[in-house]
Amino acid sequence: MGALGYYLALPFIYGISLLPFPLLYLLSDGVYFLIYRVLGYRKGVVLSNLRNSFPEKSEAEIRAIASRFYRWFCDLTLETLKTLTVSPAAVRRRVSLEGMEVLEGYAMRNQSIILVLGHFGNWELAGARYSQEKTIPQLYVIYHPLQNRWFDRLIHYMRTRHGTRLYTMRETSKSMIRDRGLLTATAFIADQTPSPERAYWMTFLNQDTPVFLGTEALSRKLGYPIVYISISRPKRGYYRMVAETLVDDPKATQEGEITVTHTRRLERDICSHPELWLWTHRRWKHKRPPASPSPAK
Repeated sequence: MGALGYYLALPFIYGISLLPFPLLYLLSDGVYFLIYRVLGYRKGVVLSNLRNSFPEKSEAEIRAIASRFYRWFCDLTLETLKTLTVSPAAVRRRVSLEGMEVLEGYAMRNQSIILVLGHFGNWELAGARYSQEKTIPQLYVIYHPLQNRWFDRLIHYMRTRHGTRLYTMRETSKSMIRDRGLLTATAFIADQTPSPERAYWMTFLNQDTPVFLGTEALSRKLGYPIVYISISRPKRGYYRMVAETLVDDPKATQEGEITVTHTRRLERDICSHPELWLWTHRRWKHKRPPASPSPAK
């Protein structure tokens, strides 16, 4: 899809973004019925992931979680489009931020940090909310540029209009080293699937799972503390962010310790609210190579 597709889609994208929140969620209900009840979008992947992650749950419980997941997934998709036009005041009303004393403490020490989170809650609104605050480290988000330069420009605008800055995935390490003199909070969404040969392997949600080591490697190299961001949803349309320090002195840790710590913390959130994690991805498509270390428990 090139420029023509982009310009044809743009009025629909902005039309959805400009909807008041009550109408946005009414539309989301319709999208849920279409993709879950009618089309069954990636339903096999979602159910398989849930069954393998929660073997103790009955089939009825698994399907109930799947239904709640699809409702959240539809909300997430339309809420993400909403970030194109939503006002800063609306972001502050709908997303609370707790743990400001943690973030301000690092700012007072002029200490840059690494934020770790997962595809959990609403990470797009969370980034917009974080960037409303001016007394905490400047947020940098890592992103993968799209091949379509028109849509890439739109996504770039969406993610930066509230003050967030971006690092491309390929340039992250170089950019963080370049910006060591600045006060930054670089956000890593650390639950993506890495190449199996370069991953740290551990047990996650009852399955042998590869985890990116880049978060840990940069934390230890630069001496940046690890702060976890939990994003829960007290009710529809509202989110609660909580910042907590996981590792204050990364250079004092053993190899793999940071990776296990932040992955376990995300696992706790997922087990508490499984419907708020992105189950549509084939997270466990790789098998551990024979030379990899034994998985962490």
